[in-house]
Amino acid sequence: MLRRTAPRVCCLWILLSSVLIWRVHCASAQSCHEVKTAFQLRQVGSLRWVPETAATDADLLICKHQGPTCCTRKMEESYYAAAKRDTLQNILSYSFELKYLILGHASSFQDTFHSLLSFTLNHTYSLFESTYGAISQDAKPLVSTLFSDLDLYLRGDANTSVEHSVHSFYDKLFPLVYQHLVNPGLGSNVSTWSSEGSECLRATRHDINPFGPHPQELAQGLSRALVAGRALSRALAVGSEVLNAPESVGMARQCGRALVRMLFCPHCRGLTLIRPCGGLCLNVMRGCLAGLAELDGPWRRYVALLEGLSGALSGGYEVELALLRIRERINDAILTAQLHGPHLSAMVGKVCGSLTEPVSSTPVSPTSRSLTPSVNPTIELQTSKLKSLPIRCFRLSLPLKPSKNDKPRSLKKISKEFMGYIQRYKSFFSTLPEMLCEGEVMMDENTCWSGEDVVESYTGHVVGNGLQAQKHNPEIKIRSADPILVNAKEKLEHFNQEMWGEMGLGTDGREDTMTLMLTKKKIHVQIPPRDAIIPIQPPNSRSKPGAPNNGVAHISTISSFLFLPLFLIIQLLLWPV
Repeated sequence: MLRRTAPRVCCLWILLSSVLIWRVHCASAQSCHEVKTAFQLRQVGSLRWVPETAATDADLLICKHQGPTCCTRKMEESYYAAAKRDTLQNILSYSFELKYLILGHASSFQDTFHSLLSFTLNHTYSLFESTYGAISQDAKPLVSTLFSDLDLYLRGDANTSVEHSVHSFYDKLFPLVYQHLVNPGLGSNVSTWSSEGSECLRATRHDINPFGPHPQELAQGLSRALVAGRALSRALAVGSEVLNAPESVGMARQCGRALVRMLFCPHCRGLTLIRPCGGLCLNVMRGCLAGLAELDGPWRRYVALLEGLSGALSGGYEVELALLRIRERINDAILTAQLHGPHLSAMVGKVCGSLTEPVSSTPVSPTSRSLTPSVNPTIELQTSKLKSLPIRCFRLSLPLKPSKNDKPRSLKKISKEFMGYIQRYKSFFSTLPEMLCEGEVMMDENTCWSGEDVVESYTGHVVGNGLQAQKHNPEIKIRSADPILVNAKEKLEHFNQEMWGEMGLGTDGREDTMTLMLTKKKIHVQIPPRDAIIPIQPPNSRSKPGAPNNGVAHISTISSFLFLPLFLIIQLLLWPV
């Protein structure tokens, strides 16, 4: 009995041992369970494409190797899409940080400019309300237009000029001053001011020069003070447009294949935890980002421009003081016309002739006797350009202190903060491949993936940045950049050249030169030719003893020592709590 059962038991044990050994071998060498898990965690695609065990007859195009594989053709296609998607998201995440920095500070600068314009607008309104009430209502639309133009200029509007806006303001102010302040009794019950006379005064203001050197001084002072703020607004807008380029650029087919070979081909062999070698990652990323790397040179010069402009704004208070001087310059100009009223009337009579016309039989309302018909009645609507300015037209005193939540930071503080941040991104486009590889490479690992196998170190040649360097890239071949990136580079280079030329900085692109040019300005007062100017005496100068005053009372203007308390008030209003 025992002799019959013993052979059967031995055969059974041999059979069971063979089955167990075969199953253990299959489970350890050919199972694709870890590959399926990684496929799911990284959200590559549908799990139905992942086989349960490795096969040797897979028709692969990228991850080819001898031996069994856990990849299929469908998985390779999913890996291709996932690699491009994840890499592009990482690129955009880094560029978004820089773009947010630029847009956020652009908004902060504009808010501060708005606050300064609002303050000085109300401050200028108060001049007419308290001193020149006869022309206050007619002058307010002119003041609003002037400040609207300054707002557009600081925003970088190409069609706005400070010189033109200031002289246009004085052209329209002259008829009001001449009628109501220089010759208030010229009109009568039987005659009224003619529109032709008002137009003649506007057209000949520059030649008659009733306001002396003050219009030119105001125009030159504002142009010098606001040029850095305008240039910075334009530069920030261009920088934001350049950073939009990576969002519109797709990845080349060769780049997608190289990314799959680097990131997912190890999975086909069941190696889901191995990381790519540092040299492999740099070659692949520098090849994929060769077009972006071409922006490195223009971008460095652009950042130097930003540093110079923000440094000019942070070095002093020229913008604030120039805007505060608007009220004083306007007051000095009006006083100059009043002081030389008789001589001015004689010149106007020679140039324009009679400025009145007989009153018609139809009763004329008192308002129609003023010069408001010659001023565009819809000009008041131009204050909509300053939508964010809390304008109170009828306030006689200075604006109240704003709430803590709405208080903008000072221009000097914002500029210094921006300088500190933007310097970190000067080499953004050249260091982007390294930043992307930091998340893919483990520096303390003893082994890594070389693109073909597991090795101790990458032995391939590591290339540099840019299109020219990719000729020797062993992992990817890139021959040309995307047209969108080419256009972005050309636009940035053209803008740099234009701005450096406007600032008079030459072509070396040194930010220290820009800072010197913008912060150390000399004020040059241009005096018109003698034959084109009325011989006038500055309103703040003293008359000689016994000299006639031409019947015009001298109203003292805001002297320069009042700038200090006014400037301190602005700083208190703008200083953050």
